[in-house]
Amino acid sequence: MYYIIVNPASKSGRGLQIWEELKPIFQKREIPYQVMVSTHVGHVKELTRQITETQESVNLLLLGGDGTINEALQGISDFSKVKIGYIPTGSGNDLAHAMKLSKDPCKILEKILSGESAHSVDLGILTFDSRIDNHSSLHTDEDCVKRYFIVSSGIGFDAAVCEEALSSHLKNLLNKLKLGKLTYLGIALKQLFAAKSVSCDLYLDDKPVIHLNRFLFTAFMIHPYEGGGFNFCPKADDQDGLLDLCVIGNLPKPVILLALPTAFFGKHYIFPQIYGYRAKKAEIKTSIPLWVHTDGEVYLKSDHIYISCEQQKVMFL
Repeated sequence: MYYIIVNPASKSGRGLQIWEELKPIFQKREIPYQVMVSTHVGHVKELTRQITETQESVNLLLLGGDGTINEALQGISDFSKVKIGYIPTGSGNDLAHAMKLSKDPCKILEKILSGESAHSVDLGILTFDSRIDNHSSLHTDEDCVKRYFIVSSGIGFDAAVCEEALSSHLKNLLNKLKLGKLTYLGIALKQLFAAKSVSCDLYLDDKPVIHLNRFLFTAFMIHPYEGGGFNFCPKADDQDGLLDLCVIGNLPKPVILLALPTAFFGKHYIFPQIYGYRAKKAEIKTSIPLWVHTDGEVYLKSDHIYISCEQQKVMFL
């Protein structure tokens, strides 16, 4: 039995169309399934919780983007009894990129059903010590205390880019033209010039504090890519139980403009003030509250967060 959740808004409305292409595979093989369509922000979480709380073992198939996966994670209380299948229908699809999934949804589904691609991956956990500016009344206090992530989490510039992209009309237009990834690049340039001077203290495991008088952002990565293909942590391993960090320090904005394109190829560490770290857990305090994201989903700002990683916690079909 497969429980299928479709985000119809993903890919500018193509989510349902892609499901219609996949449905005959289930029917031909006579595989039982139940399909549900999300209708509002937070609905994927609600549906996932309803399914996983009432079943002993669940095969959950998700059609959506990285944000859909992120919402579903928030609805799972016991990861040991849930196996997730993923058909990417988003615009950035950084998880699909990292997992080297085919661009053909039917081929991905065939692999899922055959069991060829089953593997466990690490789970990131973000905990807010302080929080302000709740982004939407549709989210509960629970959303604003602890968040799971499977691709990356970040504070500062990268989260500000995600926050603007979530409400961008340009994103919808570019998705229709199959150029959705350009959304993030365009917004990144805009946010770069709007970025304020912010300092931070970064604590990694039990090591001495790392102080930066000025930083642009810190990304905490489970997988190598975020923001529609930026390869911020090329060596990130989704099964090693560690967070890979990309920290952008005090770089002049013209130099950052030069560095950003190189990040698509993972070559940005040649620039001074761009640091790579690895840790099981991290804590960061910033001089002012900044936007925070998990897998590109943004709800609020904070000036103090904790991030940790649980090894091979999530099973993917």
